[in-house]
Amino acid sequence: MGGDFAPREIVAGTIKAAREYPSIEKLYLVGDENAIQHELEKAKDVPSTIEIRHASEVVGMEEAPAVAIRRKKDSSIGRAVDLVKAGEADAVFSAGNTGAAVAATTLKLRTLEGVQRPAIACVMPTPIKPYVLLDAGATTDCNPAMLVQFAVMGSVYSQEILGQRKPLIGLLSVGTEDSKGNETTKETFRLLEKSTLNFHGNVEGHDLFEGQMDVILCDGFVGNVVLKTSESVAHAIGRWLKEEFTRNPIRVLGALLLKPAIAAIKKRSDPSMYGGAPLLGVNGICIIGHGVSNANAVCNGIRVAKESVDHQLNHRIIEGIKRLGGET
Repeated sequence: MGGDFAPREIVAGTIKAAREYPSIEKLYLVGDENAIQHELEKAKDVPSTIEIRHASEVVGMEEAPAVAIRRKKDSSIGRAVDLVKAGEADAVFSAGNTGAAVAATTLKLRTLEGVQRPAIACVMPTPIKPYVLLDAGATTDCNPAMLVQFAVMGSVYSQEILGQRKPLIGLLSVGTEDSKGNETTKETFRLLEKSTLNFHGNVEGHDLFEGQMDVILCDGFVGNVVLKTSESVAHAIGRWLKEEFTRNPIRVLGALLLKPAIAAIKKRSDPSMYGGAPLLGVNGICIIGHGVSNANAVCNGIRVAKESVDHQLNHRIIEGIKRLGGET
């Protein structure tokens, strides 16, 4: 029931995923049964793998996440996570209140063995290749040990889901020198340098879209600001281009000639391609979609969840955390 276009786009995306990935045994739509059934009735030949699980409550975008999860026992996100906890489902996807998704999975599923705190791993596009930015908002206050664990989790995700053989890791700071940054980044730099991870060193804001890194680390406060600033800049550029291309007939003609190129750029930067951001470090697979997720984004979010299960992502993370512990 979460998201700006729920349940319409959530249902449509689930139907699309059921058709494109027939190996998925079951897809549960959790929420208001009548509203979901109404959307299903609009579609033709709904796959039999889709099943409704009723939940009478919804956590609103403006609600305090942890409070809402505890108070609304029958919320759609809470019931969806319960399915994972009970072993009836392997993964959960939500495009609703991000904080509620983090709170529900952390409170109900707990963290993986050895993991201090979870991290939202956001896949960011660049002209060369996508990279993983984490944390993008789950843990706003991090110590160096947490950031090093994020490096492990991000590397595993980059390897298993994005296909990078030996992910290159950068630490977001205010300068490339190891002496730059605050006390947390300096200590994190020291720990990463001692580890066997493929650590490049510090990176700065202007490195974010160069495409050289596979994983970029920061705390959830900085990561969330980076993510939302990037989205805002992209939207602003889109508006500016539209304004300038429609300013006079000659520019309109030029825009028509450039239309294929503009469409290609838009496709390369389309967040729906990646489906959502995984919440890494919790004892279950959780994919958090954008609030404006359309059917394509939901379908891709389900695909990423399936790939995470198929690649035993959490098992790989536990192994990586154990190796890290052996190094220290």
